[in-house]
Amino acid sequence: MKKFLTKYSVPVLLGLLIFASDFLNPSLFNFGDRNFAVWFVLSLLCFACGWYINRSLGWQLGGKVVFAVIVAVTLISIAIIVFFNEYFATFELLTENLILFSLRNITLGAMGIFGMSIQEVVSGEKEALILREKVKVLEATAADSKKEAELLLREAQLKAEKIISDSEATAKNITLKKERIEQELKEFIQTERELLKRYEDLK
Repeated sequence: MKKFLTKYSVPVLLGLLIFASDFLNPSLFNFGDRNFAVWFVLSLLCFACGWYINRSLGWQLGGKVVFAVIVAVTLISIAIIVFFNEYFATFELLTENLILFSLRNITLGAMGIFGMSIQEVVSGEKEALILREKVKVLEATAADSKKEAELLLREAQLKAEKIISDSEATAKNITLKKERIEQELKEFIQTERELLKRYEDLK
């Protein structure tokens, strides 16, 4: 409930600010008095509300909420102006005055949407910056991994060459031993034959 109130209290505040504009002097940019300063402050507050709404509700839901607030406040303003036209001094040219008050409400609502869009752009830039940093880190990691893989491959090749070299040396030694044993056996057999021959000659 508290989270709900926190999220939707700012759209209500935006609606109140837009509604408050109905009670300002109808001359929109009258530099002779403080009316323009009040309009500027209201616009700035609506901008800040839009910024916060985009941060808390997001672009899609926040946009729907702000649009609903603008429509609802404009309808309420029209109804109040029609019923209390003497207070708003709109008994003459009622249609034109209704359009004027509606445009004032829509202008302040547009400031809220402008605040939302600026916040969306800023957050998008931040996300893009974070993603660029992540890409740089991943590229650096990939380069390190590639170097490490190349080193491991080189080490494996050296080990394989050493194993082949050791195997060839062992095979050569075995062949030499075999040839030596064969030679010794041949000599031993030859010696035996000679001994047998001598023994037979002695008989």
